[in-house]
Amino acid sequence: MNEWERRGFNIRMEDGDAQILREGTCAYLGFSYYMTNAVKAEGGTGDAISGFEGSVPNPHVKASDWGWQIDPVGLRYSLCELYERYQKPLFIVENGFGAYDKVEADGSINDDYRINYLRAHIEEMIKAVTYDGVDLLGYTPWGCIDCVSFTTGQYSKRYGFIYVNKHDDGTGDMSRSRKKSFNWYKEVIASNGENL
Repeated sequence: MNEWERRGFNIRMEDGDAQILREGTCAYLGFSYYMTNAVKAEGGTGDAISGFEGSVPNPHVKASDWGWQIDPVGLRYSLCELYERYQKPLFIVENGFGAYDKVEADGSINDDYRINYLRAHIEEMIKAVTYDGVDLLGYTPWGCIDCVSFTTGQYSKRYGFIYVNKHDDGTGDMSRSRKKSFNWYKEVIASNGENL
């Protein structure tokens, strides 16, 4: 409320409003996780990652072709931090890896990089639940099917388990085919995470 007042918003409170706010809670906390960012000290140097002013690449983790830091340990840290702070069950509603996918001559798409990304993140989720006591309700990878990237407007930045034949220049017949990661994740679901 104080922040809103500082910004010039006039929030009129009526009798009983403060009590309602105190009692109102959520059942769980949902959040998206793709990467971590490192920041530079004021006046420091470094190349900012597109869309994240003041951020610099972390030299200790790998990055995607778009500079997004691949940091599964950062997910575990985030889970622990959020759970400790809010004491509410957590739900990861988005987590995924955008990459250039290559369609082989036989039509297959061997996206081991996506499998490795998701496997490493799921392993850290398991550690957060098993060793750190985090109450994790669920996990939804982004995404089921390739779509236009929200951050870049590209079709070539592909996230899905299902390839869509559509390209940055607008060509393609929109046909779909399963990537290697499709069958891998199907097995992860069927085994409740036992077979990673």
